[in-house]
Amino acid sequence: MARIIFQTKAWIGEKSNVGFINGTIMFSSVKLNVYSFNIDGVLIDTGAPRLLKEFKKFFIDVDIDQVVISHSHEDHIGGAAYLQNEHGLPIYMNRMMIEECSRKANYPFYRKMFWGSRKPFEAQELGKTFTSRNAIWDVIETPGHAIDHLSFLNRETGQLFSGDLFVQPRTNVILREESIPTIMESITHVLTYDFGELFCCHAGYVKESRQALIRKLQNLKELEASILELHKQGYHEKEIQRKLFKKKYPITFFSFGEWDSIHIIRSIIKS
Repeated sequence: MARIIFQTKAWIGEKSNVGFINGTIMFSSVKLNVYSFNIDGVLIDTGAPRLLKEFKKFFIDVDIDQVVISHSHEDHIGGAAYLQNEHGLPIYMNRMMIEECSRKANYPFYRKMFWGSRKPFEAQELGKTFTSRNAIWDVIETPGHAIDHLSFLNRETGQLFSGDLFVQPRTNVILREESIPTIMESITHVLTYDFGELFCCHAGYVKESRQALIRKLQNLKELEASILELHKQGYHEKEIQRKLFKKKYPITFFSFGEWDSIHIIRSIIKS
């Protein structure tokens, strides 16, 4: 059997006093990246297990008091066990997935192959706020991409760390369990907060942050309207998919359909 080779790389930088590492994993035609951020002694998300070797260099060099997790997907919690066991750092996250994260990883095999298999860790529950050295942070519930998804707003700097809420302006594929209507509600909720800069765990620093998030929300609303109109006209979900999502993405085949545009349509029709 041929050995599957994943290519990994990472680079470290800083933007607006926020330190970051951006790691990339490549396999065949699939290329995905993820960020981890550091500010005021807080580490936000920990990357993927397969990127831990690269991320360790960042973790060792930065000055961290605590780790907060946006959500429990493996590309965000891959370094949590290492940081807890080797650096003695407390890990904080949404209480919904604390028990799950204390056990052996349980997610599809292709994700373990691509991102790696995360190790168990013990986390503590985040409240509605937390404090760092020089700031109070708002913990904002933003489900849709994941049931436990959180965003974090530094009140002192006005910087919003949005996990996977933004990612990109237009949404073409989502996970089977995601909900587009819930994501729209979460974006609407976040926009009620006073933030100036947006840091996304896949897009990094987002320029014209508030407008970018507004544009994403508008794009989703337009997509929702198109899907509902076609559904009203009697088109089946597969017919709607052929009309609105003509491009096929490698991740759909690589994930055996767990990532697919059809899930966008289904989440909107059933809402």
